[in-house]
Amino acid sequence: MKKIVLVLTGSLNPPTIMHMRMFELARDFLHSAGGIQVLRGIISPVSSGYEKPGLAPAAHRIAMAQLGAGQTDWVEVNSWEAEKPEWTRTISVLKHIDQHVKTKIDPDARAMLLCGADLLESFARPGLWLDEDIDEIVGTFGLAVVTRQGFDAARFVHDRDALFKLRTKITIVPEWIDNGISSTEIRRALRRGCSVRYLVPDPVLAYIRQHSLYDIIPPIAPIPL
Repeated sequence: MKKIVLVLTGSLNPPTIMHMRMFELARDFLHSAGGIQVLRGIISPVSSGYEKPGLAPAAHRIAMAQLGAGQTDWVEVNSWEAEKPEWTRTISVLKHIDQHVKTKIDPDARAMLLCGADLLESFARPGLWLDEDIDEIVGTFGLAVVTRQGFDAARFVHDRDALFKLRTKITIVPEWIDNGISSTEIRRALRRGCSVRYLVPDPVLAYIRQHSLYDIIPPIAPIPL
């Protein structure tokens, strides 16, 4: 039986219910496939050194990720990447967490990158990923790719020789309930004064309001009838 720890990287700006659902979907699918035991999930928010426009400070994103993970009994946050002043390549993050997995969780377990189909397709974006990093991420650690509306993960793997030769290392996890939730849309909704309740975990929303993140605008009061 292969032992796996799922690792979700990214901005988590903010974490949404879809980030947490990805863990559940991937664990259920891998277990149902047989021969794999998912021991734990780990969230690794990106460093502030990534310098993405609108990126909240790492300390806030770590705190929000911890609040989201706190609603489960098997997902945790690893802050090593987020606390570094500079951006760290994903392969380096996976190697660090894999070592953490082997020393702190189970010496026979290994890390596996959990991502959405949008991240998978970013492998084709010129200058964004090193070819050798993609080979090592997929070939050594493996991918669990959750499908997403508007993306065809299976076709993307089929059409690219580098990924097709490593297709046995890629597990495509179907999400049958169409869900377009994204952190980008959450931030936009907050700036428009729209409710995002039930789109992000309640403790995360409370944190956003408490710290006035994302230029949040109070919702417009309803017109009295």
